[in-house]
Amino acid sequence: MTLSAAPRISCEVVETRADVARIFNIQRYSLNDGAGIRTVVFFKGCPHRCPWCANPESISPKIETVRRESKCLRCTPCLRDADECPSGAFERIGRDVTLDELEREVMKDDIFFRSSGGGVTLSGGEVLMQAPFATQLLARLRRYGIRTAIETAGDAPLSRLLPLTRQCDEVLFDLKIMDPEQARSVTAVNLPRVLDNIKQLVAEGINVIPRVPLIPGYTLTETNMARVLAFLLPTGIRQLHLLPFHAYGEPKYRLLGQQWVMREVIPPTTDEVAVFRRMAERKGFHVTVGG
Repeated sequence: MTLSAAPRISCEVVETRADVARIFNIQRYSLNDGAGIRTVVFFKGCPHRCPWCANPESISPKIETVRRESKCLRCTPCLRDADECPSGAFERIGRDVTLDELEREVMKDDIFFRSSGGGVTLSGGEVLMQAPFATQLLARLRRYGIRTAIETAGDAPLSRLLPLTRQCDEVLFDLKIMDPEQARSVTAVNLPRVLDNIKQLVAEGINVIPRVPLIPGYTLTETNMARVLAFLLPTGIRQLHLLPFHAYGEPKYRLLGQQWVMREVIPPTTDEVAVFRRMAERKGFHVTVGG
């Protein structure tokens, strides 16, 4: 269960300190979210409401407390306190870190970055909610020669997005529902702004790699994919990642005491994914399935 609910939030209005960020996980030795061996930092807070989200613990910008039933000793009275819980059944999701602290954390993996051509990826949640901090962090890492990337939906003013992307070797940019009204009603994404931001980044010479989640009932349609390709072709972008739906996030919803609307949805088969891969390849795209 959670002890705090996620409010409606926006990349445009949430203010964060430029020297402190709120994160909820650091994943080391990742082979996704960029080239080589990656250390992925997950930032807390997201303004969008994708029904298929695999990281529901990322949505609220607040530090949350959850209880793991399997660890609970049924103490009486229960203090409901992550610091005092003797079994560790109560735990916090989210912590605040300074620039210096996070820099030291990720630089522990420097040898893996240099031996594999990997680096650091900032994900979420939505990293744009904490863009000033993220921009400073990546600028520091680039001074060490570390390759950097972000994963983003790109739904923010260009003044917030562009300085951060200028510190990136790769921008993994989500393209989801390509109908503007459906994108707004289902995911709370401002699609016209997202598409304009992609064009602006390409014009600035930013290395944008679009990623399309293949979600039954939402984006797993030839019409949606055709719209993705029609938009991307004039930009000159020729890399494309396809991310098939999976149910790996389902236990997180149970931990948070939330219902997951995608619980009964069956992931697409290899043959179904191949249809969309062929559509993109026939248009000249280099396609990667998975991130």
